[in-house]
Amino acid sequence: MKKQGTAPCSLRNARKEELDTVAALLQEAYQQYESLLVSEMWQEYLRDIVDVRGRWGRSELIVAEHDGELAGAVTYYPDAARSGEGWPPGWSGVRLLGVKPAKRGLNIGRALMEECLRRSRARSAAAVGLHTISFMEVAKGIYERMGFVRVPQFDVNVALGVEVIAYRLDIS
Repeated sequence: MKKQGTAPCSLRNARKEELDTVAALLQEAYQQYESLLVSEMWQEYLRDIVDVRGRWGRSELIVAEHDGELAGAVTYYPDAARSGEGWPPGWSGVRLLGVKPAKRGLNIGRALMEECLRRSRARSAAAVGLHTISFMEVAKGIYERMGFVRVPQFDVNVALGVEVIAYRLDIS
């Protein structure tokens, strides 16, 4: 049964000694999509998901703690141009938001997104950009309810019928 409502969580930047734990959390969060991708594509995507060390230093890895454990994480790029995803200058970016399956329904994902937006406003970013895969219905719903709009010009073509779609939220 899915939990309802909002449970308090604390948000902060991950510590270097937590990177393996965060990588495992993200793998667990995204595991449900393995059966929707062909094996080679899943393996490539999984390598990207768990490569928190590869993003360290050019992004901020934000974690959510709930009941004394890491419950969610997101990679935030104050300068989205450093994400390698082709966002315009002046934008910030969000990648790989994940919440442990046992912690879903507590609005942890929304809290992580709100923190990214707060940081973007503090830096006077023009907009926040993010990509998601078309079959990630829950994620798309969260983003759209938060006011993100589709920006198809930033969609990414991936082989084998996987549609990576772009969203933007204007900050200014």
